[in-house]
Amino acid sequence: MSTDLCEGRDLDGLEQATDAQTRLTDICGGATGSSMASVVEYYAGKNVLITGATGFMGKVLVEKLLRSCPEVKALYILVRPKAGQSMQQRVSDMMKCKLFDRVREENPDFHQKIIPISSELTQPGLAISPEDVEKLTACINIVFHCAATIRFDEPLKHALQLNVIATQQLLSLAQQMHHLEAFIHISTAYANCNRKHIDEVIYPPPVEPKKLIDSLEWMDDGIVRDITPRLIGDRPNTYTYTKALAEYVVQQEQDKLNIGIIRPSIVGASWQEPFPHKERERGAEREMENEDRTEMEQEQGWIDNFNGPSGVFIAAGKGILRTMRANNDAVADLIPVDVVINLTLAAGWYTAVHRPKTALVYNCTTGSINPFHWGEIEHHVMSSFKRNPLEQAFRRPNANITSNYLINQYWILVSHKFPAFIYDLFLRLSGQKPQMMRIFNRLHKAISLLEYFSSQDWEWNSENMSMLMGQLTPEDRKTFNFDVRQLNWPEYIENYCIGTKKYVLNEDMSDIPAARQHLRKLRNIRYTFNTLLIVFIWRVFIARSQMARNIWYFVVSLCFKFLSYFRASSTLTI
Repeated sequence: MSTDLCEGRDLDGLEQATDAQTRLTDICGGATGSSMASVVEYYAGKNVLITGATGFMGKVLVEKLLRSCPEVKALYILVRPKAGQSMQQRVSDMMKCKLFDRVREENPDFHQKIIPISSELTQPGLAISPEDVEKLTACINIVFHCAATIRFDEPLKHALQLNVIATQQLLSLAQQMHHLEAFIHISTAYANCNRKHIDEVIYPPPVEPKKLIDSLEWMDDGIVRDITPRLIGDRPNTYTYTKALAEYVVQQEQDKLNIGIIRPSIVGASWQEPFPHKERERGAEREMENEDRTEMEQEQGWIDNFNGPSGVFIAAGKGILRTMRANNDAVADLIPVDVVINLTLAAGWYTAVHRPKTALVYNCTTGSINPFHWGEIEHHVMSSFKRNPLEQAFRRPNANITSNYLINQYWILVSHKFPAFIYDLFLRLSGQKPQMMRIFNRLHKAISLLEYFSSQDWEWNSENMSMLMGQLTPEDRKTFNFDVRQLNWPEYIENYCIGTKKYVLNEDMSDIPAARQHLRKLRNIRYTFNTLLIVFIWRVFIARSQMARNIWYFVVSLCFKFLSYFRASSTLTI
């Protein structure tokens, strides 16, 4: 992207930020960022409470605070003990993650600032002990509520417990905190996906949360399951439904607490952090051919799970996924996780320092600012995995997107179920346990849950996001960058694919030549199979039927005449 273009877009953004800032002056009391402490200065000496810290976004939030705000006093994180794994063990495993390598290098004792608090979101009072409640209420300055169930097919009762009731209980705890300055709630841009245009406001809930909670309390799971479709109405799943209810619950406390709500869209791999963007430091190397880029140290695209698009990308790279129902022209509203976290920390600073009179909502999306479409993602994902293939691929990467239901079903039968049946048959004959059909069934279920979001567009207003950017100092804009206009989508998608290879599948980049050789082997197998299939069809159908032979000769004759005509036309033109 040229410098002139970037400068032009920055000027536009500052103008938008100025307009948004003027619009919010009455709401926020008219304070200006220039007269306030910077974001880094604000977090110095602060005690921060984080829920969902062991999750994907929570880990990035913890790392970013420790690295970019080194003077933060302590991070209290709510942790649920798991069967066979203590709370301390879970935190220790989290801190061993590669995500924390940079913090570990800069401050080997960073773990001393992380204070785990035993908690269980499904229990009354979040199962926090009286001693820990006293400790938290005495010292916490800011709360980041990241914990939630993100399963789209979560039973309504459980989703309600984790996303709504737990939020109510955390708000109740927050009201007891003597030094609390801000409460930041992580929602989703799809909480109001039943609307096509979504402003940065909290819409009326589909039902009064208290009435729903009281009604479901006496119902057994079977009854709740039966009435769930009628309850969620035009929303696609219990996740978006309960997140909408949670926003309303948070809004009800805006007179007692300083509240901010972050609405990220589809959260994907990191863009610029937590690792330094080494390719940008090597201007001459940016001109290298794509084949040679794999020799460079790739440190972008950190991701640690199969959720969302990550699992789809891996399935496509392994050659398992061959077709997906989506609209090629629909905007794929991906948002890098580090963008979400940078915005979250900046919003925490702004909420605490400016103390808005009403809860501010930040639509953290890319579609209205720097759009990228599903068809483009499909192209770049396939290209990336052909340059940097995954190890032991099932087939060569060759997935296609279609919006036609019948065409999609045809390719599922031909490219998914039939090969899975053949492969499982081979496994059975060789005395092994069949597994491919089970894998495809799980894949189809996961993709079906994503179809709603990959088949249509939404428009999100992002004036508050622009306003917040205008409030930051130039230094804070670099440290907490959430300007998605700077996002280079082809580069990001390639780094995302490489990230799934390195961090999710734990594959070594040095094994790429062997993976490419494996793809060539798969290509040769495919050519051989297609040749044998043609010979088989010839022997079974054409060689035994006069009518089939006549049709075959007619088609061949037409092709020959067309080629002759094409050659003659080319000769005359020359």
